[in-house]
Amino acid sequence: MFHTLGAFWNQSFFLPQPTLTEKNLPDQTGKVFIITGANTGIGYHVAAILYSLNAKVYVGARSESKATEAIASIKKLHPSSKGALEYLHLNLSDLTTIKGTAEEFMRRESKLHWLDNNAGVMIPPAGSKGAQGMDLQFQTNILGPFLLTKLLLPVLKRTAESEPTGTVRVSWAGSLAVDLGSPKGGMAWKSASDGVSTLDDSHGIRTNYGISKAANYFLGNEFAKRFGERDGVMHNVSTLFQDTRNRLMTLMNKQSYNPGNLKSDLQRHTSGLVRRLIDLMLYPAVFGAYTELYAGLSQELTMKGDQGLFIAPWGRRASVRKDLEDEVVKEDGQAAKLFEWCDRVTKEYA
Repeated sequence: MFHTLGAFWNQSFFLPQPTLTEKNLPDQTGKVFIITGANTGIGYHVAAILYSLNAKVYVGARSESKATEAIASIKKLHPSSKGALEYLHLNLSDLTTIKGTAEEFMRRESKLHWLDNNAGVMIPPAGSKGAQGMDLQFQTNILGPFLLTKLLLPVLKRTAESEPTGTVRVSWAGSLAVDLGSPKGGMAWKSASDGVSTLDDSHGIRTNYGISKAANYFLGNEFAKRFGERDGVMHNVSTLFQDTRNRLMTLMNKQSYNPGNLKSDLQRHTSGLVRRLIDLMLYPAVFGAYTELYAGLSQELTMKGDQGLFIAPWGRRASVRKDLEDEVVKEDGQAAKLFEWCDRVTKEYA
């Protein structure tokens, strides 16, 4: 309880200034990045900053038209950039498409310096499903990024072989919902028709969102344990959104639940009065980009000490609830169980 209240306070109020921004990031010429969900919100700002520093950025998005609009907008903002922006079709809610996405990227590139698993869905309409019929948040926030990351491990490993230690990275999308929205132990399971455990999506869309964010924390740590040292790739978890305004929104509008202290496209379903009041509590979305940039590019982070690290706004080392940390440490804990479940479910699509 005390940790949860502390995390809520420390990640929501009187935040220190970001330590890594477009003003002090070095030139990124020759670097290749994939930013999922880069057509809007935080991902858009991450892509824009990297492009302004001459990087080659793949804009992972489901809609080509929206990605093309975002690319044109970023290029207009930074006309002197010597970098490149490329559209990469990515539909995380349909597992049958992700292998094609990974193969297309590897046909076009021989290196990948940072995979930023930024994209996700938050509190969709009740009953929303992915293409394979599972809860939309589980498919988009857990299984999709898991499969994409696993398929891109070979190119990440090859890149790490010729780059400074700890500079090739994968970042996973966390949230204060890791602490505030997930059940004890992080996951909720049920027995499927064949008797094998599967994630339980019957607890409602808000709890499912919390589970999906705890899952990202677990997967960041499990990939780090299983592949980090072997491949020379650092995995970490960045807190993209803050949930300070959840309680106010819940009181004022029971049908709107939209975590985040960041102005972004996530507020599109919020009613006018609530949105005007909540806007007073929000930071510009670019601040979320600073958290991600710290995860992906900060030279403070090291392979030895920061594998699986949970990163708070706007780029700080942080911790999560002890019950979740305990599950990461256990050989047969919830983190390991989740990884095996993801591996089993996505096997036919790999």
